[in-house]
Amino acid sequence: MQVGDQPEHVVGVGPWPGGEAEWPRDDEGQLDPHFDPELLRDGDRRNVIDQYRYWTMDAIIADLDEHRHPLHIAIENWGHDLNIGSVVRTANAFAVAEVHIIGRRRWNRRGAMVTDRYQHVRHHESAQAFAQWAAEKGLQVIGIDNIDGSIPIEGYEFPRDCVLVFGQEKSGLTPEAQEVSTDILHITQFGSTRSINAGAAAAIAMHSWIVQHADI
Repeated sequence: MQVGDQPEHVVGVGPWPGGEAEWPRDDEGQLDPHFDPELLRDGDRRNVIDQYRYWTMDAIIADLDEHRHPLHIAIENWGHDLNIGSVVRTANAFAVAEVHIIGRRRWNRRGAMVTDRYQHVRHHESAQAFAQWAAEKGLQVIGIDNIDGSIPIEGYEFPRDCVLVFGQEKSGLTPEAQEVSTDILHITQFGSTRSINAGAAAAIAMHSWIVQHADI
């Protein structure tokens, strides 16, 4: 199928070359447990990196669990924030340990682009419940918001084991979330707008941690 003179862009790969006779197998001739027979037969059109082509979802999650970073991300969801999906998608890209939803349990998954299938997501009823969980896990809570007294994220030394907390798009971190944060950082801006998109802010903050602590 073509749109005008441009061929339709095809995502992923088709059936495994050579058919079932060439499927990856172990020494006993059994299908390698990493692989999904339906994907091998029909092709894999999922939004996954080449390393995970034809793998089952469980196999992908298990492999990710072997090298997730000790970075956690939390976002408040009192107003059903549409940015949460984008945050989850970015968290998956950076192999974040878990994403934490504070407030409403239900969140808009559209922006996640199905990456929530591979990303651990945990719910907390309140900022206090979340802070108690973080303390039990030995994680330092760091808020991200451009409020008075916040610290520039540029040059900040992130602890390796920490959780970055983000507020709603319009209102930012609630007083409760600010209270449980050890430090509150802001992303330095140079234009006319007061704030940047919460999803973009989360991506910048995550990458700031990655630059300091990931084995790149």
